[in-house]
Amino acid sequence: MKIAIWSDFVCPFCYIGKRHLEAAIKDRTDVEIEFHSYELDPTAPEKVEGTMEEYFAEHKGMSVDQAQSMFNQVTQMANNVDLDYHYDIIQHGNTLKPHRLFQFAKEQGKGNEFMELAKKAYFIEGKWLNDDDFLVHLAESIGLEEARVREILTSNAYLDAVRLDQAQAVEIGVQGVPFFVIDEQYGVSGAQPIEVFEQVLAEIDAKS
Repeated sequence: MKIAIWSDFVCPFCYIGKRHLEAAIKDRTDVEIEFHSYELDPTAPEKVEGTMEEYFAEHKGMSVDQAQSMFNQVTQMANNVDLDYHYDIIQHGNTLKPHRLFQFAKEQGKGNEFMELAKKAYFIEGKWLNDDDFLVHLAESIGLEEARVREILTSNAYLDAVRLDQAQAVEIGVQGVPFFVIDEQYGVSGAQPIEVFEQVLAEIDAKS
């Protein structure tokens, strides 16, 4: 069974949904997961100045208090799957560069590891995902070569791979992430509860 997942590093529900899926398939050995690039906020600057609450409030047309309330709710959802989000230290920015590096990691068989570590770095550790030195450190931690990583970061390498993923998302009607495609026929949108994933998997098993 193959599960394709369109996801972004800065998407809070993508990380939560990842954990829900992992819980649903924890006892299975027949599942292959492949992540695909998706930019949740492609118009974001390389680095957002000010707090996430201020940026989100301006971006979404709401008050800072409303943004804070939303972040509190999302943080509680994350806590329920043992993820400790820290919106007070998040450094937001455009994710095209880390997505290009992710595509290289994926080519080297390290894409899933990169996706997990980048999400952790953003939501839990407050790392800026456009910091070249940090991205090199992250890449080296999963066995990627520093010199090649720096070449990628200072060029447009793997941009085509990112755009291909995004074009596929448009083609299949993805309007938000996370978006899961199971066995190329079942689509699941959003950070659905564990039980939803279990039900879909059971339906697939019953038909196989």
